[in-house]
Formats: sequence, C-alpha cells, structure tokens
Amino acid sequence: MRTKAAVVGLALAISAGMLSACIWTKPSNESASSPRERILLDDGWRFMKYEDAADADGLVYDIRPDHSEHQDDKAADAKPTEAVTVHGGSNVLRPWILPMANPFIADPAQHYAAPASMPPHGDFPFIQADFDDRTWQTVSVPHDWAIQGPFYEGDKAPVGGGMGRLPSPGVGWYRKQIMLTEADAGKSLFLDIDGAMSYAMVWFNGHLVGGWPYGYASWRVDLTPYVVIGKPNQIAIRVDNPPASSRWYPGGGLYRNVWLVKTQPVHVAQWGTKIVVSAADEKEATVRLSVALNNQSPVAASVQVETDVYELNEQDEPVGAAVAKVEPVTTDVEGKGAATVNSRFRVINPKLWGPRPTQTPNRYVAITKVVAQGKVVDEYRTPFGIRTIEIDPNLGVLVNGEPIYLQGVNQHHDLGALGAAFNVRAAQRQLELLQEMGTNAIRLAHNPPARELLTLTDKMGFLVIDEVFDSWQRKKTPLDFHLIFDDWSEADLRSMIRRDRNHPSVFMWSVGNEVGEQYTDTDGAKVGQRLHDIAHSEDPTRPTAASMNYAKAHMPFPETMDTISLNYQGEGIRDAEAYAHLKGIRTPPSYPQFHKAFPGKAIFSSENAAAVSSRGEYLFPVARGISAPVADGKGGDPSSAQVSAYELYTAPFGSSADKVFRSLAQHPYVAGGFVWSGWDYLGEPTPYYSARSSYFGVIDLAGFKKDRFYLYQAHWRPDYPMAHILPHWNWPDRVGKVTPVHVFTSGDEAELFVNGKSQGRKQKGDLEYRLRWDDVVYQPGEVSVVVYKNGEEWATDTVVTTGEPAGLTLTVDRAGIQADGKDLAFVTATVVDANGRMVPTAKPSLTFTVSGAGELVATDNGDATDLVAFPSAKRSAFNGLALAIVRAKPGSTGTIKVTVAGENLSSAMIDLNSNK
Repeated sequence: MRTKAAVVGLALAISAGMLSACIWTKPSNESASSPRERILLDDGWRFMKYEDAADADGLVYDIRPDHSEHQDDKAADAKPTEAVTVHGGSNVLRPWILPMANPFIADPAQHYAAPASMPPHGDFPFIQADFDDRTWQTVSVPHDWAIQGPFYEGDKAPVGGGMGRLPSPGVGWYRKQIMLTEADAGKSLFLDIDGAMSYAMVWFNGHLVGGWPYGYASWRVDLTPYVVIGKPNQIAIRVDNPPASSRWYPGGGLYRNVWLVKTQPVHVAQWGTKIVVSAADEKEATVRLSVALNNQSPVAASVQVETDVYELNEQDEPVGAAVAKVEPVTTDVEGKGAATVNSRFRVINPKLWGPRPTQTPNRYVAITKVVAQGKVVDEYRTPFGIRTIEIDPNLGVLVNGEPIYLQGVNQHHDLGALGAAFNVRAAQRQLELLQEMGTNAIRLAHNPPARELLTLTDKMGFLVIDEVFDSWQRKKTPLDFHLIFDDWSEADLRSMIRRDRNHPSVFMWSVGNEVGEQYTDTDGAKVGQRLHDIAHSEDPTRPTAASMNYAKAHMPFPETMDTISLNYQGEGIRDAEAYAHLKGIRTPPSYPQFHKAFPGKAIFSSENAAAVSSRGEYLFPVARGISAPVADGKGGDPSSAQVSAYELYTAPFGSSADKVFRSLAQHPYVAGGFVWSGWDYLGEPTPYYSARSSYFGVIDLAGFKKDRFYLYQAHWRPDYPMAHILPHWNWPDRVGKVTPVHVFTSGDEAELFVNGKSQGRKQKGDLEYRLRWDDVVYQPGEVSVVVYKNGEEWATDTVVTTGEPAGLTLTVDRAGIQADGKDLAFVTATVVDANGRMVPTAKPSLTFTVSGAGELVATDNGDATDLVAFPSAKRSAFNGLALAIVRAKPGSTGTIKVTVAGENLSSAMIDLNSNK
C-alpha cells in the first residue's frame, strides 16, 4: 500500500571498487572517448518458457482475477466494463517492485516503501549464479518468444484470433552473465530495459533489484550495490505475459533492446536532458536546455556542466564545427542527491526540422559534459530538432508556420512475420512504404513505441502522436492494464514523456484510447484531467489528447484534453443507410457539434475508416454505395474468411476511405486524421476471428500494397501522376457477367477501354474519389484506362488476362545488407505466366532456400488466414505474391543466394551481398 515514507529504493548504497563489464561494446549514442558506456546486451541469453503457465514458479507480481469468460472476438468498440481487482497473497512481489515508480511520482507523500523484510524468493535456483542453464535455449535480444508459433487453430484455441493465435501468454526466464574487471572501479552500473512483455522482474546476483509490470514501458534498474568483483555476475529476468490481456498481438519476452550502462557516480540522470525550442525561424532559434544530475556517491560534488551543439547526420554522427556553445554552469550536487542545471542558447541561421515532403527533417545533437575537478566524468548526447509547432482550432497543425494537414495512419507495434521483436530495418521499410503513399503522420496505437522507431520518424520527417494507454481503470479484456492503472499510471506516463520529449517528430501526447471512463460522466473526466495535468507538468509545450468513440460534445470528458480527438465519430458511426440494421454505438457526423462546443480546440480524426479487405480478393455483387459494413455474402466470404478488395467494406463502426475523404472535405477546420490502419497487424482479425491477423491495413502483413494504397495515394499526392485499375482480369467463370471496374487516380477524368472498346469517359464529381464503371461485362483480354487532368493526358494503367502460372521472378528491397545479424533484406517472389506477367490469382506452394552468407528468417504472403508458422521455408503464394525475410549471418560477408521453387514452375534465384 502507499505510505508517506520517503523513497525507499531497492538499492541504497554504492559498493566500493566497482568493476567494468567484459562485454563487447556495441555502437551507442555516446562517443568512444566518453566516460559513459552504453553496452548492448543482445547475444548469449539463455531462455526458458514453462510449457504451461499453471506449472510455473510462484514468484508472481500479484494474484489475478478469474478470466474464464473472456470473449476473444469482442467488438472493438464494445463498452469497457468495471474493473475486477484482486490484491494480496503472502508470496507476491508487488510491494518490493512498487518503489521503482517513485522517481516518477511527483508527490513524495505518495511514494511507495518496500517492506523491511526480504522478498519471498528464497533460494530459488534460476536467480543463482551457479544454476546450470545449459539446457535452456540460447537466444538473442530483442526476442519474441511467440512469433515462431505454431499458430493455434479452432474455436476453442488457448489463444484466439484477437491476440493473433500465437503462444504469447506464459511465464519465461532470461539469464545472462557478465564479467567485471578492475577497469571501472567506483562506477555506477544500470540495466536499461527498453521493453519486456510483461510483469518483468529482475534479479542480480540473487537480489531482487526491481521490475516493471507494463509491457510497453522502458525502465532502469540499479545493479550497483550487488556487483561481485572478479566472478560472474548473474542477471535473471522473469517475464509473465497473462492470457486475455490484450486486444491485439502483444508478443512475449524481452522484445526490445537491453542495455548495460556504466557511469561515474555523478552523472546525467536517466533521460535527464530536456530541450525546448522557445522561438525559431530561419534566422535564429532560442533554445532552453535542462540537465538533471544524479550523485550516487555519499560525498557532495561540485561539477561544471558544459554543452556544445552540432548538426547531426543520417548516421547519427555530429558533423562540422559547433553551431552553439552553452555557457558553462557550476553547481553542487549533494551526496546521494540530485540537481538540475538550466541554460539557454541561440543557434544562428538554424536548419529547421519539419515533415516531408514540404519541409526537411534537419537534426542537431547537444553533447553535454559533466566536469569535476578538471576531469570529464560524464558525457551525454541528446539528438533534437529545431522547429515550432502550433495547434490552431481552424488551421490545424502548423509546423514552422506552415499548415500541415494530417495525412496519418495508425500503427501497431508488431512487424508482421518478425512479431514484436523490434528491428530497425523492418520498421524503416514500413515507414518508407507509408511515405510513398503520402503519409506524413503516425499515431502509435496504443502504447509507447520502441525508442528507435522515434529516431526513424525524426530522420524521415513524420509527425507523431505518442500514446501511452489503451485502458484506464475500466477493463477491455479481463487481465489488461486496468489491473495496475492505479499503481502505475503516473509512472508510466511520466517515464514515456521523459524518454520521448526531445524527439522533434512527437507533437502530441495521447493519454488514452477509447477508454471506458468516457461512459462514467464526471468520474471518468476526473481521471482524464489527472492524466492531462501529469502530462502538462512534464511537458507543457505539447497538447494532450484522449481518443473518443463514445463521449459526446455535451459530456465532461472532452473538456479535459487540449484537443478533440475523435475515433470514427467525425464521419458518424453506424449512421449511413447501409449500417442502419446494426447494433452498437450509433452517432451522427459529429465534427460540427464538437467544433461548436469547443471553438478554441483543434479537432482531428485520431482513427477513421476501419475499412477491411484481403489483397487481390474480389467478391460479387459489389456494393453500389460508397461505404458498407462487411457481412457474409456482402463483401465477406465466411468459407474462405476473405474480404472483398473493392475497398468499399468496413468494420461495423467504420467508414470507407471515400466516406472519410468526403467528411473531412466538408469540415475544413478539422486538422486531418489517422487511418485505421496503415499496415495489417497480428490479431484483431475483424470480421473473421478464425484468422491470425487484421484486414484493416492499407498494406498487408507482408508489406504488399492493397488496392486501397492507391486510393490514398491518389488523394494524398494529387500532383503525382498515377492510375490504378481494379479488379484483376482473370475471371474464367464470369464470362458474360457484370464485373465492375473501378479506377483510383490523381487525375479528374478518365476513359476506360475493354479490349479496345470504350466504356465511356467519366469525370470525378464533387466529393468523389474514385471513378466507377459498374456495368462492365467480363470478357477475357485487356482493360486499360487513360486518365486526364485539367484536360491533359495525365496517367495510364492496364490489366490483362494472364496465362497459367509458369515461373517465378524475384525482387529485393536492397541487394546489400550489413553482416551484423540484424539488417534484413525483403525478397518478393512473384508468380508469372509464360510471358512474365504476374498471375493475380496464383496460390502455388513455394519453397525458399537461402545459402551462402545469409539465412532465412521468415516467410509470409499477406493472407490473414494462413496459419503456417512464420519460420517455415514452405509458403503458398497469395494472389501471386510471397515474401522471404533474409538476414546475413553475423560476421559472415559475401554472397547470399536466395532460390525459390514451386511445383510445375521454373525456379528463380537472386544474389544478395553481405557487407561489413
């Protein structure tokens, strides 16, 4: 329980004679000469997961309520329900873990005090250095223990479609030893965990040193008091991922990076710098810098804090001469105390950070040095950008004075066939395709991301909404975050903001998504107000949001946030004629009501569309309207569990892209919005929960573009000449039948031809976003379109009836990759006919072989129903395409040969290069 005691940490003293780790030092954001070391602990972990969580050890964070009545396919917009909270038990470790939150709880009277007694873990063998773990699996971190599968099948599977049908729940252990030498005697030693799913607890040399229950949080434990000199030092981490704890695939294990950080006792605190641009234009920028210092020594220290500012290149290296030098500040730091140094500096003729394509994402780095007695005792690097952002109720988001309309998408944290284990190249590929579509903004759904993702959005020029919670006190699933919200919400929110506040791409903090407190009137509004106030106390420069799918303009909930963040309500939920028969939330188009009630607040669509489709699957008849709910026989096929790719069908609460575009155009004061979703993701396979992954993405799980990609590209990149015809033209069973043809284009007029015969010339009408020829009668051959813009020919596209599958072609995103065991190449296999044309209906079984300096990581095809395990070298193509993910073997350079073969198909081969 909470007490008024002062902070009682799990580690209170510094041991004399600290030693440095004999571990290979990987690149970090500190220079080679820095007294601070940040060492990536990626290789050589031993891992064990209990076959059945019921047989796991008793070292639990807390006991949990019963979850036997969980409904896996619960509607995404179902009303969250009242929490069921259970605490207690003599063996739970919660009282010893709670003090980890104290540095992030503002009121000392609300700090937690650890019990005076020892934690009840006794002599448990897994935490001891002499335990023999050689029979455990050897893994590298980031590691997702579930992504290799196998997938669960059937209606009564242990994990259903909602959480991705993969074995993510369970209890597992990670162990790693580090050796220490005399080189760093007297240093402080920390373990930084970027993400562990979830209820993680850490032992070091048999001592419980901390933990963190929220699986998406980044956090630090202090190892300093328990170091053993000259002997192996044992790290043991227990991770416990509950069933029925998520509405999507959470992954499992140590799925983000783990770091060993070594500093002198006086050092810059965890996430200890804060940079705020108070004024900026192309002539001059004024910047405020705050540096928080910690002193783990019992002796007071007098230190000088110096900071130089440099331009930062794409390789995260400072370049050129310093563009600013901050006036040194001297301060005293008490023994076992802390201090903060505040400064200002100017940058003349700054290179501003801004989103592409109209601006350039220039970056800088502040290199802060802490000097004691003439010696540099710490160096800390803070990448940042110089930009101004305003949120205007009528003009929307202004970056450096330019209105930037939000052409955004929502993104979950998984990376498809790689699962939750973060990989920089895989995330970069996702962002590259989104940028090609015209995306300029990302909303992180619904949790803090990997830190490296924000580095990518900084570099690539995206705007980002950083989101922390999907639920508060009321639950969406039986064992979700509501169980720990009261204890941990302040710490989770503050830690996210402190970690991410210097990223120029982040322009807003979202503190909740569709939370149940929307339904509880003033009580729910009080919770929202508390989180808003916490966010502003950490960072008053960015606005807050909490996305609403139920709360209306007259309710108290929307009053609590700086912005009006609407999920689906702007376009209206179940309000159109095609949705009239459905049950659930029903809301008319709500932008006008919110704009009238809150004229001083900017409005944006934090989730819109929720359209669903399967790439390359076209079902008949085709809806005549612009938006319709998917149903069996109406856009959906229950036998194949596929959804029509005419891109007119939606989740029951959603709207098509066409309807969203129309609604946003009719309300020009809306700042833009975020599509649900940019990429398909594991879990939440509305409408067919027998599947493994979603149908919502504009891009499928393998990274192949759905037809919807071109609808968005046409609208978001109006100056880019493009035309896209759908469907394909291989319909042997539809000869003489009506087969509608639609064209997505950035032009305004087009003429369609079938086998050379004109089907008529059509213009886009007001608030129309596709051209439709709904009465075309199918005959095999060729369909072509000539598109015009302002009366001039603009773009063309053609689809043809192909022959039977005859062979394969291979293409790759990058022919050269690094031999670090992390860089990836994404190889696409295309099934072609004898003339080399993709066969859009082909689904042959393929076999991938990788030899030489590389290895196969995973395969995929974008089919939400495919339950073949991702590591399999055998994968059926889905509508002509399949994907292989390849990496170089660590340290192995040279040629990587990728071969793909299929029965009755000529094989294909491609060479990649592995480089140092």
